[in-house]
Amino acid sequence: MTKTVTGAIFHLAIPVHNLEAAREFYGNTLGYPEGRSSDTWVDFNFHGHQVVTHLDTEARQKQEIGNVVDQNEIPVPHFGLVLEWEQWHALRDHLIAAAVDFIVGPYVRFTGLPGEQATMFLRDPSGNALEFKSFKDPACLFAK
Repeated sequence: MTKTVTGAIFHLAIPVHNLEAAREFYGNTLGYPEGRSSDTWVDFNFHGHQVVTHLDTEARQKQEIGNVVDQNEIPVPHFGLVLEWEQWHALRDHLIAAAVDFIVGPYVRFTGLPGEQATMFLRDPSGNALEFKSFKDPACLFAK
């Protein structure tokens, strides 16, 4: 399920309220291998990118806004990946089988049009919002 990328690799550090819950979600539910860790943080290989979950023992509230897209309230901030079409569908099926609670369930936008894309939003156990999407034609990622 993981992939090594070449060139620029992003690094993202996010707060979590419980490292074991983060390990369960990112490691088991999403299937991302764990890298280095300490008592206060854990690295995950997010398709070749580095996502680090840092323990926030105060469980501070995040400020979040929402934007309406296709009649769905989309949380901002959120992060995620643009997967290959087959990868996205395999992850969708895996998450449905794992009974993940979606913010916005899996669906396809712009069907039959340039920019056709599949998307889904979910939260980790600490409330961080993730989006996984895929473009039917990857060349349309930045098309206007």
